[in-house]
Amino acid sequence: MTHESAPAPSAWHRLRTVLRNDLHLTSIGFGFTAILLAAMATAAWWAGRMQDEAILKARADWRGTVGRSLARTAETMLADGRLTSVRRLVVETARDADLARCRIILPDGQTIADANPQQITLADLPATWDGAPPAPAPGEEGLLQSFPLVVGDRGQALLQVTGKPDPLGEVYWQTRAGIGAVCVVALVTLMLMHRRFRLTFRGIWAVRQALAAYHDGQRTPSALKVNPDWGVEAQAWNDLLDQTDQAQRQTALARTQETLRLHGRSSSDLSAACDALSQGLILVDANMQALYANSAAAVLLRTRNETIEGTDVGALIQEEHVVAAVREATERPLQRRQIFEVERHDDTSHVLLRFIVRPVRREDSAAVMIVVEDITQQRAAENARNAFVAQATHELRTPLTNIRLYAEMGLDEGQGDPATQANCLSIINQEAGRLDRIVGAILSVAEIEAGSLRLNLDDVRLADLFASLQVDYAAQAREKQIALEFHLPPKLPVIHGDREKVALAIHNLLGNALKYTPDGGSVTVTVDCDEDRFTVAVADTGIGIAEEDCQRVFEKFYRSPDTRVSKIEGSGLGLAIAREVVRLHGGDITVESEPDKGSTFTLTLPVTEGVPVA
Repeated sequence: MTHESAPAPSAWHRLRTVLRNDLHLTSIGFGFTAILLAAMATAAWWAGRMQDEAILKARADWRGTVGRSLARTAETMLADGRLTSVRRLVVETARDADLARCRIILPDGQTIADANPQQITLADLPATWDGAPPAPAPGEEGLLQSFPLVVGDRGQALLQVTGKPDPLGEVYWQTRAGIGAVCVVALVTLMLMHRRFRLTFRGIWAVRQALAAYHDGQRTPSALKVNPDWGVEAQAWNDLLDQTDQAQRQTALARTQETLRLHGRSSSDLSAACDALSQGLILVDANMQALYANSAAAVLLRTRNETIEGTDVGALIQEEHVVAAVREATERPLQRRQIFEVERHDDTSHVLLRFIVRPVRREDSAAVMIVVEDITQQRAAENARNAFVAQATHELRTPLTNIRLYAEMGLDEGQGDPATQANCLSIINQEAGRLDRIVGAILSVAEIEAGSLRLNLDDVRLADLFASLQVDYAAQAREKQIALEFHLPPKLPVIHGDREKVALAIHNLLGNALKYTPDGGSVTVTVDCDEDRFTVAVADTGIGIAEEDCQRVFEKFYRSPDTRVSKIEGSGLGLAIAREVVRLHGGDITVESEPDKGSTFTLTLPVTEGVPVA
């Protein structure tokens, strides 16, 4: 702001400002009033509509309840041949429920009972009749309801109930009168508040007008100051203008000094900062020659830094479409940036590079900045994350679908059938357990990938562990008639590790062996140990694993495409978790297998030195 003395505003200027402020405040008040009226009218209309719909729905529900009750009673009475009682019941129900019409008709259209006896077309009830209930006759929307009747062995009939299209009544008008009263009170209150605050906000509005003038280009303090008699806001605004003018003078002086200091700094600092970047930077002139390149660019393009400057871009970048984009950017400096992803292969590596070509605006000549990034690991992480999410979704969908289906079956078919309900609840319980195991496995994998999985290290007595394994799997082996054998040394060591996670890994190997071994096969667990490590080999005579799948079985969610495997329940997470747990202990799990000849999974763990033998 330019420092000038502030002359006292003239009387005409003050009067014009006051009138303008009042006009603006009044227009704002009318605007708020219009918005409030529109909002209240909308709320009143919506509330009335909701009330109308609620009343109509309640009446329809009442007619439905009356109709269902009458239908059940009429079925029993007609099956016993008590037609007179049914007709009397229809008349009484129509009168008590205030129905416009209530009747029972046969498939041939004959009326056997009606609230108006003159509408009865069949005097006596036939012994039997054929045909399905007739389609409901067209009636007033929302008033006619039909209920099918099954009259014992005689046949089928149809009960029709029609309500009266009576008005909504006194509640309708009471509600609207109440809403109108609330609207009037709110409007009066708003007018009183507007009258009270109009004078209060006069100073604030004057400051707002000064800000608008500043936005339009007015910078002199004398033109931006307001009448100090309009309140503390106006006085504070004038003080702020004075302080801002003084601060701008000091800032301009400091900026000039800083500019002089920066111009004296060596350009080597900028070069060092660019060399510290992980992205490659190449500056190209209008002749397609490289003016500058940092160290990262030389590494990513697999050349030396000193050979880049002065070299044609076509000799540095092999991809023609990237070079064409650089040439286009030099010819059209106003175009937007272009991004390219390029795969480069050789005998030892596969790299995915991203080239960002962006024009640089310069007064003397055109220039282009090329940014080179290695996104190989980023893309691999994105692909792995997408595959994990897709497979996790697939695994979770199956038990959730089964739970929903059997819940619906229990509700639809299990009414009055305890056996069906028990079967549905049993399957839902099984699927919920399966879902819990899948979620637990996914959480374990997430902990492993995040590096948050921790081991609770303690002494693990292998003798006790294998004794419990023999007990846990004996019943499952007997059920499938599988010969389960344990070959254990006389003495087993005590290792230092997480007992729960070591047991989880061995349980997974043994459980898989029993799961994928057909009835009548055999599973052998062989334990060997020395001073440094102990080994558990789980061999089975199961369906085996193809050579190309032997390493993939340790991938998350991977399951063999063998149709025999797909028929057996599994999430594809067990072996992945087992191997990671064992590797956290310093060991590993390997596999040897042939299709149709069985598999041998070998678990190896180190034995902590100095731990006594059990």
